[in-house]
Amino acid sequence: MGEVLALVEARLRTALGEPDARAAVTFLGTDRIEVLRFVDGDLVRYATLGMSASPMADPTAALADPVKGPRAELVLTVRAGLADTDKVLRPLAVLAATPQVEGVVVAPGASLDVGDPLWPGAGFSSVLVAESGGLVGDLELDAPLDPVRFLPLLPMTPNEAAWKRVHGAQALEERWLARGTDLRDPLRASVSLD
Repeated sequence: MGEVLALVEARLRTALGEPDARAAVTFLGTDRIEVLRFVDGDLVRYATLGMSASPMADPTAALADPVKGPRAELVLTVRAGLADTDKVLRPLAVLAATPQVEGVVVAPGASLDVGDPLWPGAGFSSVLVAESGGLVGDLELDAPLDPVRFLPLLPMTPNEAAWKRVHGAQALEERWLARGTDLRDPLRASVSLD
């Protein structure tokens, strides 16, 4: 487990530079989750470290495989200085602990909700999980371990989350793209959904 996390942190440092802050959260019955903060000009990136220590288990499986199964970490990017986004550390750790706590597999297209604003004054309590392979490339591990995927998180307003449940993740992403939505703006309003 420790070896996987050391490789994951090295991949994050290679892709994003040196973290300027880190915080750790441990929930009862779960492994420790860290959140690293990387500043890149006017952007702040938050990445989880610890979610990939164990593979995510299919909730319908009788026994969780301790070796095989999808592994992931979460990455959130927002514009710096517009809101107190550093308060997202705990909600991000909660999301990263979801596979251990609720026995779910976090995959692209999924919605994750923390039930409260992601940071003070945020219009978002949920995120859309996007495809990996962009900012931080997948980390291949020795067989039989699955690669670690670095999944971007796209904050959703409650209206967007409801619209996504009806129309699907791809339709929401197309709507954002068509309207030129700045998904990194921590103060943005909901995209027009009519």
